[in-house]
Amino acid sequence: MNVTIKAHFNKQTKDSKKELVQFYVKGEDERRPELNQMTREVVVLSIKGLDNVELTAEFKKSAKDAKKTVLEFEVKGDSSAAQTFEFYKLAGTDVELNITESQMDIDEFQEGQKAYREGLKGTIAKDGTVDVNREDDPNQAELPLGDEEVAAAEIAASAAGGDNPDDDLPF
Repeated sequence: MNVTIKAHFNKQTKDSKKELVQFYVKGEDERRPELNQMTREVVVLSIKGLDNVELTAEFKKSAKDAKKTVLEFEVKGDSSAAQTFEFYKLAGTDVELNITESQMDIDEFQEGQKAYREGLKGTIAKDGTVDVNREDDPNQAELPLGDEEVAAAEIAASAAGGDNPDDDLPF
């Protein structure tokens, strides 16, 4: 299924977990039944005038009020920064949005999102130090401690109750 609508590109937001794209639709296009049929599906978004720029996204929701219909999409995590930047440049303008149903199903999309969001795994100790599990990532580099880090570790050990024989302080 493929639908082309005239919409206002309201905003594009990105945080550490997801990227959202929101459009406002007014007039005859907001009554199109195809919009309701594609909600909660994986779609490919393209804007007229941006050649070869497409974003794969989950059509999260369609909300209608008295003035407009709001379309909200969650962009797939592995979209290139160049493509999302081209979209972002058009935020705040009226665009001709093409929404095409993707061959990808929602389960594949969500698995891809989980893989994109995975990071290093580790634990945080009560003293605030972090122990990173490096066996999970063979490309993870380990930096040797410099003189300042060694001194800081010795001070921390001493403050935690360790005795320093070179210390001539009474406590």
